[in-house]
Amino acid sequence: MFQPVKLLPKTAIGIEGLDEILGGGLPLGRPTLVCGNAGCGKTLLAMEFLVRGATQFDEPGVFMAFEETEHDLIQNVASLGFDLKDLIARKKILVDFVHIAREEIQETGEYDLEGLFIRLDHAINSIGAKRVVLDTVETLFSGLPNPLILRAELRRLFHWLKSKGVTAIITGERGEGSLTRHGLEEYVSDCVILLDHRVTEQISTRRLRVVKYRGSTHGTNEYPFLIDENGITVMPITSLRLQHTASVKRVSTGIPQLDFMLGGKGYYCGSTVMVSGTPGSGKSSIAAHFTEAAIMRGERVFYFAFEESFDQFMRNMRSIGIDLQPGMENGLLRFDAARPSMYGLEMHLAKTYNSINQFQPNIVVMDPINAFVSLENGIGVKAMMVRLVDFLKGKGITALFTNLATGDSYLEHNDVDISSLIDTWLQLRHMEMDGKLNRCMYIIKSRGMAHSNQIREFILTEQGIELVDVCSESRGVLTESVRLEQEAKDQSAKLMHRQELEHS
Repeated sequence: MFQPVKLLPKTAIGIEGLDEILGGGLPLGRPTLVCGNAGCGKTLLAMEFLVRGATQFDEPGVFMAFEETEHDLIQNVASLGFDLKDLIARKKILVDFVHIAREEIQETGEYDLEGLFIRLDHAINSIGAKRVVLDTVETLFSGLPNPLILRAELRRLFHWLKSKGVTAIITGERGEGSLTRHGLEEYVSDCVILLDHRVTEQISTRRLRVVKYRGSTHGTNEYPFLIDENGITVMPITSLRLQHTASVKRVSTGIPQLDFMLGGKGYYCGSTVMVSGTPGSGKSSIAAHFTEAAIMRGERVFYFAFEESFDQFMRNMRSIGIDLQPGMENGLLRFDAARPSMYGLEMHLAKTYNSINQFQPNIVVMDPINAFVSLENGIGVKAMMVRLVDFLKGKGITALFTNLATGDSYLEHNDVDISSLIDTWLQLRHMEMDGKLNRCMYIIKSRGMAHSNQIREFILTEQGIELVDVCSESRGVLTESVRLEQEAKDQSAKLMHRQELEHS
């Protein structure tokens, strides 16, 4: 007879993306090792584990520190928005600083953890703690030169924590050729999380990896994480699954003639739009029209700019009759301007994810996405954009990306190479005719809707973008003076034909 699979009991950390990677959280009532080099975020992760437990799950916690005092910890985590002092006052968290000096251990001779167990047991019982953190294990055993005693005491520590039934995090410094300096903790831990802070081409990125998890499946890749004023943010793995719904609702582009080219209704909600073209072809102007239309509908827009400051963008758009300042004032528009080189690709992804989660926009604009190519090769940028597009689709957010085409790349090719992810692709280009450059647009594709296959000329006016009526002949689409000349010829021919009819 089929027996249902018993899942390992778990405790949610409270960090959404990390809980998803861990399949629900840390093993309940078991110790977890968090290791990594200095500055990678071990202590902050451990502290957030306690704070989230106390505030979100009503699980008191004990933080036993061997390096930082209670005062230092309160100050350090305040920058993450955690009021540790208040949690201590309400007996939700107990911080116990244990000073261990190597010379004192050498003087007294034998050393074991019995005194620590008594002290920790009292702290756990005094507040009914469900979670425990020991930070860091190297300091605890710094005075033990005998490796046999060290290993025996480490085993005792982990077994004692299990016997108490508390969910524990023990932090450790990474060693040479092993996850920790002693090289044993990873073998007696039920779960091991490795944090990494690497610098590549002068750009730093934090990543984490679940090295092992006894009795549970888990994500095995490296995942970027961000430390900011809201704590730790991890890019969730659920954003990579193709489970998003497809909406039939449409939203206006903000340009009536362009809406007409897209079946008369505009883009699909939750779709991904790319506007690519040569320099000065009007990409940002189309993005601004879309932004203005969304604000007028009362929707929230997050505009990420990678080449223009807020003031410069606003000035430029006012020249074509688009004023987005009211959107900023009423909280419907958020504008984030920063050079791509400010972060690495993974950090940009984590920061973007975090910003979108906080603001909850209906529309996201990124202008331009090819700015990331300077950070890494096209493969790395494409991987980042795939994850971002999947994340946005999962949220039902309509995204508009602009992409700068150079040289011959406007010929239905782009530097980022994400055309297969795009639902609607608008191509802008300059066409030379009779000694003049004229702006033209056409739709390369628009999934799930009837759309125009015409190449349309458009002009930038003080009232915004205006598409010019189509006038074509055997030579193709006519623009500007040639179009006017042809219209005059057509009008003259009609007049002559009418006169011939009147005289006949």
